[in-house]
Amino acid sequence: MAYYYTEPSRTFSEYLLLPNLTTKDCTPANVSLKTPIVKFKKGEKPDVSLNIPFSSAVMQAVSDHGMAVALARCGGISFIFGSQSVQDQAEMVRKVKGYKAGFVVSRSNLTPDHTLKDVLQLKEKTGHSTVAITDNGSPTGKLLGIVTSRDYRVSRDAQDKRVADFMTPFSSLIYGKSGITLSEANDLIWEHKLNCLPIVDGHQNLEYLVFRKDYDAHKENPLELLDSNKSYIVGAGINTKDYEERVPALVEAGVDVLVIDSSDGYSEWQRETIQYVKANFNAKIGAGNVVDREGFLYLVEAGADFVKVGIGGGSICITREAKGIGRGQASALIEVAQARDEYYRETGIYVPICSDGGIVHDYHITLALAMGADFVMMGRYFARFDESPTRKLRVGNNFVKEFWGEGSNRARNWQRYDTGGKQGLLFEEGVDSYVPYAGSLQENLDKTIGKIKSTMCNCGSLSIEELQQKARITLVSATSIVEGGAHDVILKESSLSEE
Repeated sequence: MAYYYTEPSRTFSEYLLLPNLTTKDCTPANVSLKTPIVKFKKGEKPDVSLNIPFSSAVMQAVSDHGMAVALARCGGISFIFGSQSVQDQAEMVRKVKGYKAGFVVSRSNLTPDHTLKDVLQLKEKTGHSTVAITDNGSPTGKLLGIVTSRDYRVSRDAQDKRVADFMTPFSSLIYGKSGITLSEANDLIWEHKLNCLPIVDGHQNLEYLVFRKDYDAHKENPLELLDSNKSYIVGAGINTKDYEERVPALVEAGVDVLVIDSSDGYSEWQRETIQYVKANFNAKIGAGNVVDREGFLYLVEAGADFVKVGIGGGSICITREAKGIGRGQASALIEVAQARDEYYRETGIYVPICSDGGIVHDYHITLALAMGADFVMMGRYFARFDESPTRKLRVGNNFVKEFWGEGSNRARNWQRYDTGGKQGLLFEEGVDSYVPYAGSLQENLDKTIGKIKSTMCNCGSLSIEELQQKARITLVSATSIVEGGAHDVILKESSLSEE
């Protein structure tokens, strides 16, 4: 006979937070949203943490290199979608890591014998207006000069003009020497009114470039998520089919965190994938998705650095409708969080959990954190913004962006739903849709974070950990949900738009 849960499968909309005492120091400015993303031992710090508890979903319509850079600037992480070729995904990772907010390894390099045509083609390919000229055209060759857009005029100069004839030669460059600190490099940039400062070793070999714009960007984005080399932190999704080919390429490209992307992570295929990664690379890897204690413990014992929770709760996911598999996101998260806390008490190892799916309103994020999530993963939320990779269209009188699920016929990411033996998508577990266009990521994220911090203050909490310890949560009835919104009035239009 099947096992029956007596408690209904519940969603975030069925719960509310009760306020605690708000002390005078409990103001949004004092709230920290820093949170771990990979496991760590009691008394130690995690190797990777987020400055805000947000990650963008492993989806074609959400997480490319553009979204990854934009979200890392704000303090979160993107997991670049894996339903593309290994080479293309690795290149996206490289592009993110190339956006260093400090010492940058030059990615646009030519020799003096190249031509203006080569410069223009390289600029078109990379988007970089600064080209380092080295003796062998490599990023670590002997620096002979620099070319910027100020060194040539496309309307006047011949396409076959040699770089040697119009570059700024090394003898005319202001440069830094190997070992210089970022602070010292920025001082040189400001003192000499430079846009770019090359860093060379004792043999004049190029090591790095330091850009003025990176200094400005960091000052404007104090929560930037950076690694020890001042590069943006980025994640990538993998599957349980081609991981032996995909993982080495992603690690070589510099990926910081991997995650196995699957609608159901409670499987031997995930265990084998985790064990392969741990045996062959010094890499962090998350796994999932699961909805109960057993699934969580299985993946943790396999070696997962974090676990994703949620099956069928995404706005474009129809796994529950197609297969009858899943669980209400709140119920799943509550049980997994309890298992995580028990595991921590027994072993002294804290394994972060990610709540993936089921978020409709901003306050659902705060509820997910209070229920035990260390961070959330969202698709629809991020798909609405300028920074997502999909087209912006006008439908009727409104602007929208395209948004489709990885299990849809459009994405055809059959590996995500593979249960062994498949070689294609037999039926859809996702839909192809539109979401209302919402503008820029940072503007919307600032508003969402403002709401989260305000609610945390109402709960008397200045950190996510404190929120999880102090939060008081109540079930709500159907009629109290109606009561909680505007009712029995005629609404006027507001200049402050709500999500």
